[in-house]
Amino acid sequence: MGFGPTKGHGSRMDFVLEIASFLLKTLMVVVAIGTVLLFLVQAVSSGRRRMREGLEVEKLNDQYKSFRQQLQSRLLGKKEFKSLAKSAKKERKLDAAKPRETRAFVLDFDGDIRATATDDLREEVTAILSIAKPGDEVILRLESGGGLVTSYGLASSQLVRFRAAGVKLTICVDKIAASGGYMMACTADQILAAPFAVVGSIGVIAQVPNFNKVLKKHDVDYREVTAGEYKRTITMFGEITEKGLEKFRSQLDETHLLFKDFIHKNRPSLDVQKVATGEHWYGTQALELGLIDKITTSDDYVVSLFDAHDVYRVKHHSKKKLADRFSESFATLVHQIAVKLWSDVNRSRFGN
Repeated sequence: MGFGPTKGHGSRMDFVLEIASFLLKTLMVVVAIGTVLLFLVQAVSSGRRRMREGLEVEKLNDQYKSFRQQLQSRLLGKKEFKSLAKSAKKERKLDAAKPRETRAFVLDFDGDIRATATDDLREEVTAILSIAKPGDEVILRLESGGGLVTSYGLASSQLVRFRAAGVKLTICVDKIAASGGYMMACTADQILAAPFAVVGSIGVIAQVPNFNKVLKKHDVDYREVTAGEYKRTITMFGEITEKGLEKFRSQLDETHLLFKDFIHKNRPSLDVQKVATGEHWYGTQALELGLIDKITTSDDYVVSLFDAHDVYRVKHHSKKKLADRFSESFATLVHQIAVKLWSDVNRSRFGN
């Protein structure tokens, strides 16, 4: 004798399943519509931003002085402000007549899963290296939670070009440089981070949903034909074997080893074995572990350069096709969702 559902209970279960199925389909439609609308908004916005293809250069010293002058005009008396304005005008003339010997170039990298910003980064690096002189410095304001191995490998290789050319590279992390983001950060001569910036996550992860049991349950026959023993180890529809799983794990271990070797080569003083556990740390903890060199924000560091350097923000704008903008927008959307999920799982906050 056993316990089983009664007829009435089964009917109720069928009704609940139908409702759940309806809600799921409705949710999928809403998400699909929302994704399309988001893409359209981002595509239009992106199109406006990228109307001017090529390199955009802005002198940040002038922007800083302009902000200061605007505040002074509001806070000081007319006589005092007039006197300061005269001095500022003379200073600008002197700056224009005799530029500072050393320059600093500020770049921004906002990384998604596919590191799509690499397309612009490689052009920015090439442009700066074409005019870089001894004593010049590059500051990269980096924000990335990582992503595809090959994509972040290329992004990191672009930054290695500065070191190979003897140009000082400083990377500033205000929010996050994890996994592939830290792979990029470790190429710098110095890494600066805000106190609560997230740093580390030196590990490799691969997730593959498998529907083989579902197919078998519904008598769906699936065949996969390959040439080469390990052409496919784990797939979405094939049966997962112990041999395939073992090979898949070994491939992840090999990638992790390459990741650790890359960090050790670029940051030899760091105890890689101690920090390559996949864990992440906040800025102050990362400083103690040797993952970064100093606690500060990118704002403070850039402002500190104004007296001795002419500081320029450099941004390359690529002309992208509609399909490329869609792909980039979708990658950004997926990245934002992944970061949101990660934040929800690893939630730390102040207050209730």
